[in-house]
Amino acid sequence: MTDHIDASLMDQSTELAANMAQAAELSQKIWALYLSAQSQDGGVGQVDPLNSIPAMSGLTRTLMDHPREMAHATVELWSAQADLWKQATMKWLGGEATHEVETPAFAEKASKRFAHKDWTENAAFDYLKQSYLLTAGWINHTVHTVGEGDMDPRTRKKAEFYTRTMVEAMNPANFFSTNPEVLEATLESRGANLVKGLKMMLEDMERGKGQLLIRQTDMDAFEVGRDMAITPGEVVFQNDILQLIQYAPSTDTVYSKPILFIPPWINKYYVLDLNQKKSMVKWLVGQGYTVFMISWVNPGAAQKDETWDSFLTKGALTAIDKVLEETGQKSLHLASYCIGGTLTGTLLSYLGKKRDKRVASATFFTAQLEFSDAGELQVFVDDHTIRAVDDEMEQGYLPAQKMASAFNMLRSSDLIWSYVVNNYMLGKDPFPFDLLYWNADSTSMPAKVHHFYLETFYDKNVYAKGDLEVLDEPITLSHIKVPVYHVATREDHIAPASSVYRGARMMTGAKLRFVLSGSGHIAGVVNPPAAGKYQFWTNDDLSSETMEGWLEGAQETPGSWWVDWDAWLAGQSGRKIKARKPGAKLGQIEPAPGSYVKLRFDKA
Repeated sequence: MTDHIDASLMDQSTELAANMAQAAELSQKIWALYLSAQSQDGGVGQVDPLNSIPAMSGLTRTLMDHPREMAHATVELWSAQADLWKQATMKWLGGEATHEVETPAFAEKASKRFAHKDWTENAAFDYLKQSYLLTAGWINHTVHTVGEGDMDPRTRKKAEFYTRTMVEAMNPANFFSTNPEVLEATLESRGANLVKGLKMMLEDMERGKGQLLIRQTDMDAFEVGRDMAITPGEVVFQNDILQLIQYAPSTDTVYSKPILFIPPWINKYYVLDLNQKKSMVKWLVGQGYTVFMISWVNPGAAQKDETWDSFLTKGALTAIDKVLEETGQKSLHLASYCIGGTLTGTLLSYLGKKRDKRVASATFFTAQLEFSDAGELQVFVDDHTIRAVDDEMEQGYLPAQKMASAFNMLRSSDLIWSYVVNNYMLGKDPFPFDLLYWNADSTSMPAKVHHFYLETFYDKNVYAKGDLEVLDEPITLSHIKVPVYHVATREDHIAPASSVYRGARMMTGAKLRFVLSGSGHIAGVVNPPAAGKYQFWTNDDLSSETMEGWLEGAQETPGSWWVDWDAWLAGQSGRKIKARKPGAKLGQIEPAPGSYVKLRFDKA
């Protein structure tokens, strides 16, 4: 019996040693691939490309200028840590806590990343977790509050972002030796988890051409046109920057006035046609609307000369003309999302200035037009970082993975570190999730368009200041003259609701309906009525200068705002006519979703 046990232990030790040797070999390959990519890029690259040093230097000066506040905060932290140490010591010795520990208000709340039982039941890991939550919360709180009013708000926001990113990177759950779940998995599998995880990491490095392109879902579980973007339709027009899709009717009659979607070109349009249950396009078609969609090309060097003006002319205005030609109508509805809404705002201002009547109404989803405090992406934008981005776009476009990395950094704990642990340490395959597939199906950015967007809107806020010129015409937000339905989402970190509200109020020439939806930038928009999720708020009184003031007088309605939007649209959409066959006048080029949307930078 003893011999059998000894042999079994020997076999396990041999297996562990073999796996650890293979893990070391894989690590060497990963490191060599990274170094090779760095050398091909010309070395280490720019020092501080995100321009974090000035923000952190300003923060350091501010903290040093307030020694009393810092002393008080430090005493508060060490008092809390001492109390925690006493309780942890009693737990290690098997005793009872002498009193209930009062958790300071600044402490972080334990996230799902501490879900493993040992983070609570094991005294050592419980202490490690609690100590981290205290310290992380204290650092973030101190950076936010000490010397309040003494730093430029944008600079402090940058300092807070980079501090939070650093704090999230130091989470003990991110490290092999301090994560009980990883240690347990390694012992149980004799290191097979690390081998599988490092193989995945090597594949992701190869996919990213030397940069770690973290997979957040099973990228082979879905296919555009098979599992998503499956509402029937036809591409009825295309040029070198867009395909125009017309969707097939699902009702016998339709409203005479069509709807044209102008989606963002950051990510792809099919978030609005994700699947049978979540598709806004399918739902609108089912309500009796004729729906058209712009599918922007995933740009490469061929689009290096495109500009904001060409996206207006070759893009939005051409699409409008083609929709009206196909339907025989004199005007249409526009619906736009995120940066597509920013483009649409400038288009509507231009058309209003020119007294052009081709647009009957406009709907904006989480679209910013006023950028004085424009959310967390603004931490990446200043003169220095714009120059750094320009260097990345020498070939005429910003590579897709660069934009994807920026978005992931905004939520690094959820979108980076949780997958580092799950994929590369635990060796688990990421769960198939349609929304994460869409999120990972990134797009490149045409260089001149992207530079214009960052500098003109995010950095200088020119549109809201009344100094913007498009197509050789000075425009302002007050030139928008059509009825507007404007949707913000309450938990949006990309386009904060307060920012969206400020821009909406500047449309002084428009008849405006402002709606606040529950949830965030995606889930608050892609929220079909059948799901019965979230809620929305409405208030026709827009006299309050702040969204918080507007919300005090708002009415809350359970469920999706889509129903409210449908009622608003229907009253402006004309009589019902016989349903239209896609491409009856323009012809049919290929079935929806078309070929432009299927181009993936990691498969090209």
